[in-house]
Amino acid sequence: MFQFQPEKARWFSEPRRYEIQPDRVIITTDPGSDFWQRTYYGFQNDNAHVLLNSTKEPYFSFTVKASFQSSTLFDQCGLAIYQNSGSWAKACIEYHDAKESWLGSVVTNRGYSDWSTSEISSSVTSVYYRLSRRESDFCFENSFDGIRFHQMRIFHLEEGSGEVHFGLMACSPGKGSFQAVFTEMNVTECLWKAHT
Repeated sequence: MFQFQPEKARWFSEPRRYEIQPDRVIITTDPGSDFWQRTYYGFQNDNAHVLLNSTKEPYFSFTVKASFQSSTLFDQCGLAIYQNSGSWAKACIEYHDAKESWLGSVVTNRGYSDWSTSEISSSVTSVYYRLSRRESDFCFENSFDGIRFHQMRIFHLEEGSGEVHFGLMACSPGKGSFQAVFTEMNVTECLWKAHT
């Protein structure tokens, strides 16, 4: 099985400040960075920071621990698949205020985004995310202890066949900036079992 190698990864929308080590990646977000396409709000934002590895492996799971100290509305930290501006997905916590944030995901097909969220306490500053791939179908999961994972979303990417580009995502759509720290990056055989 291949491994996620941050030192060999490539940036989509490289931040001004970051640090890459074999066992961790630290991203300091640029203000005004975001992902969204058209739906409801009308705007198109395509400059979130993503450190991407690529693979043609049709079945795998990628797990990462994301730690953060967000403090500005809409600050986000998690993981993403990014094929192009019209085909991508992300799972993250999005900061709202000192009491509440949103744990959720966005999937974009044919240039239109959707958004699914659930409320979470803003006291949470560390989450494990897992992305699993079964050909063009994907699953996002999250965990607070790295052991028990909970399904967030099953989805299909219309441009998710062949080579996919996936990795670590952080952004600050507003005027703020924060530091996101990614550790425990691991690729395994697909832990999202086939439906029988």
